[in-house]
Amino acid sequence: MAASSHAPSGDPRRASHKALVWLPFAAGGMLAAFIVPVMVLLTTGLVFPNALSYERAHAFADNYLGKLVLFGVLVALMWHAAHRLRITAHDFGIRNDLVIRHACYWAAAVGSVLTLVFLLAI
Repeated sequence: MAASSHAPSGDPRRASHKALVWLPFAAGGMLAAFIVPVMVLLTTGLVFPNALSYERAHAFADNYLGKLVLFGVLVALMWHAAHRLRITAHDFGIRNDLVIRHACYWAAAVGSVLTLVFLLAI
């Protein structure tokens, strides 16, 4: 008998799309924990006194590498926050996961597109 390419529905080896959600969540969590605190220290003037002057911030955002860094950090943080909000809503007893899931992830998707639009407009 030939083995089926699909596992039975009760089988724990069943294909899942959770990795598509967990990847941006994990990336955003890593950025929130390690990269954002360093960025805050560098841009608040604690390390470099004039780091957040308008001219420097605009020059950074005007550069394509700066746009790529800002886009990556902001989008990863938005997707991390979206997943965190979804799980928090579930913990608070809101069990209508379909509505919460769509609200959180659509907000992150719209925020990602708007981030791209605004960064390209600089």
